[in-house]
Parts: sequence; C-alpha cells; structure tokens
Amino acid sequence: MIKYYTRACNFKYGLIAKHSIQAKKALPLCGNKYISFDQVEIITRGKKKIFSKVINLKKINTLSRVLRNKVRKDLKNITSKRKNFLHFIDFDKPSIMGILNLTPDSFSDGGKFNKNSKSLKHIAEMILSGADIIDVGGESTRPGSKTVPQDIEWKRVKFVISKFKKRYKKTCLSLDTRKSDLMIKSIKHGVDLINDVSGFNYDPNSLQKLKKYNVAKVLHHMKGTPNSMQKNPNYKNVLLDIYDFFETSISKRFDNKKIVLDPGIGFGKNLKHNLTLISKVSLFHSLGFPILVGTSRKRFINQISGKYDSKDRTGGTIASVLFLLSQGVQIFRVHNVKEVKQGILVFKKILSN
Repeated sequence: MIKYYTRACNFKYGLIAKHSIQAKKALPLCGNKYISFDQVEIITRGKKKIFSKVINLKKINTLSRVLRNKVRKDLKNITSKRKNFLHFIDFDKPSIMGILNLTPDSFSDGGKFNKNSKSLKHIAEMILSGADIIDVGGESTRPGSKTVPQDIEWKRVKFVISKFKKRYKKTCLSLDTRKSDLMIKSIKHGVDLINDVSGFNYDPNSLQKLKKYNVAKVLHHMKGTPNSMQKNPNYKNVLLDIYDFFETSISKRFDNKKIVLDPGIGFGKNLKHNLTLISKVSLFHSLGFPILVGTSRKRFINQISGKYDSKDRTGGTIASVLFLLSQGVQIFRVHNVKEVKQGILVFKKILSN
C-alpha cells in the first residue's frame, strides 16, 4: 500500500509573509498571517521505498487526482487556525511550558524543588519569567529510570497540585504522569492538561477513565519505557512512523480532540532520529493540532557540542527552540524559562522587522 504525506516548507515571516498571503503567492501556517509557505514536500511511502519531492503550491493541479486530493486535504489542516481549547493559551503565539520536577532523580534538576517552599518559589519565578504553562511531575522519565509507585508519586505532587489554582487562576497547569488515578485526582484540583509520556499506553485504563472529564491531553511519542527506551531504538522511518502513530491514535483512541502533539525528543531516539524530527517537524502540522516540543538540556545537545557542552545547555536549548519556532511549533517545554523567553522575543522582533 502506498501512503502520501505533506510537509509545508519554504517559510516566510513577518510582513513578507503577510504580503505573500495577500498576493496569493503563499498560504498561512496554522492560520497565522505572519508565517507563510509557498512549497510543500510530498513524501511517498511504499512497501520498500520512501521518496519525496518539493513542489510549489501552484503546481498542485499538475499532480495525479489521488495525490492532488490528498495534498489539498492536508493543506486544510496545515493552514487552519488552531482552536484555543487550552485554558489561557493562544495557539497563535508561542507558549512556554516551565518544568517543575518534584523528583529526587530527574536528569538535570532532581531534588532541587522537592520542598514545598522551594517548589512554590520556583513556580512564581517561572511565571514571572514568562511561563504560560507549568508542567508538574513526580516521576522521573530520564533514560534508565524506574517506575515510581503511584502513592509515592502523588505524595510528591499533591501539595503543588492542590495549591496551584488558588494562587494562579489564569496560568495553565499541566500534570506529567502515566497513571490514571493521579490524572483523575489532579483534574479535581483544576489541572488543565494531562501530559503522559507513554502516549496513554502505560495505563490501559487511562483514556477510558478520562472520557467524562473532557480534559486536554498531550499525545506524546515514546518508544519502549523510560527504563529501556535508549537501548538501540530502531525505526523504519522515524518521522513517518511517529506521524502514523499520531494519526492512528487520534482517529481510534481519543474521544475529544483537545490534543497537543509531542514527538518525544530523546524518548527512544538516537541523535539522528532527534535531528530528523526537529528539522522536519512541520510535517505534523498536516494533522491539524498544536505541537509541543521539549529539547531543554537534552543529551543530543551534548552529542553535537562535545567539549563545548555546558551544565544547563542553555545555548543548545535556545538554538533548537528558535528553529522549532520558525517551523510553527506552538509550545516549548523548558527549564530555563527567562532565557528562552528572551530568545523568543528577540527572534520574533527580528523576523517581523
């Protein structure tokens, strides 16, 4: 069976993008008139071969009927404005998800914010620094980490989850967990977003239990488990395999469409896989949902920078965030909120000038 995929490319920004759209020489990305594109990469996947070609939008009419219909269908998703289903988040603008790890063993900040006073102080600092979403987690999912019993995980996050909305009513709250009981408990305390790194596969009952709550969810891709995911991860084609995972999950497993897509950088991917996903991330716009990416402090930065690596990997994090921003990604999950916010503001100003 042959399958086709459509990736928007050759982006323009700011006033150039706006004028290109007005002149009907380009189309808006996700309904944003300040990011436009005038080419698409059409990827064809057969049983044994994968090949692609880049064409100008004006040449879509020259394609075969089947391919033309597929590209036009994808273009509707690529160009459509994303619905703002997540509390206090506007998908027309880049949003920063600040990370709060309440764990003793997370890969970069384990144990730093476990005390209640320190966790509340860090939340306040992140919001003041520009965080639009706070993502709270009580279980490390670093490579090689072990599963935490749900009573211990809940004990770690309960204080923050129960206090958050009383203090920050207009800040979006996300819970990073794989366990349905924690999801339900957190929703009762006002959590807006469930961020399950297993793609709701770890707990087979989670999606069924969540049906009556109509809560927004991050559909995250991870190959294997945190304990095994980095042991020689293998794909037929990482970009298309993850696209297919998203497409199947959306159509067959989710009752509502309050979905944010996260390709899972570093979760069962080697350096080449990660770079492919980052460089070609615009493919996922053809699914019609907002995209979240977390590159903050991850190992691929060290693998590229070598002797120029640093403890916080701030430079590599910001570089990847700005590239992803140029590809229309809407949400960035990061540790260093203020530095990333500064980078985004400067980058956007330059593009719009």
